[in-house]
Amino acid sequence: MSSSKAAVKAKPSPAKKSAAKAAAKTAPKRKAAVVKLAAVPAASTPASVGPQMTETAVLIEKALRAGDLSAIPAEPLQQILAAAAKAYSAKREAGEQFHPVSRAGRLTPTDIMVTANGLLRSGNLQIFELGMWQSWTGD
Repeated sequence: MSSSKAAVKAKPSPAKKSAAKAAAKTAPKRKAAVVKLAAVPAASTPASVGPQMTETAVLIEKALRAGDLSAIPAEPLQQILAAAAKAYSAKREAGEQFHPVSRAGRLTPTDIMVTANGLLRSGNLQIFELGMWQSWTGD
């Protein structure tokens, strides 16, 4: 076995593990940031939500074009993605037929695969289960 392979397979010594545990215990505890979306008034109609949705999408796209990923915090992004998935699912179940992203959305195949994989993992689902669901629903 070459020395580089041995270095890769080498495990940290018990002393290093103890030092790491001690450092973790003494490190200041950081609370996870909790981001709450503004409550949507009950009187809101889809017509009033559309412009806000478009504005949010434009802001996200601008941050992406600028390469400023720090401007897109994970938790609000998760909330937006979850709400969009719920809305898309509800509209499809209500009989509307449209793709979740228009061609103007310009998603790359990688964007689609990474997101689909993340959604499956979030639901603790396997690709096999997606295939079975597609065969059962004809979707």
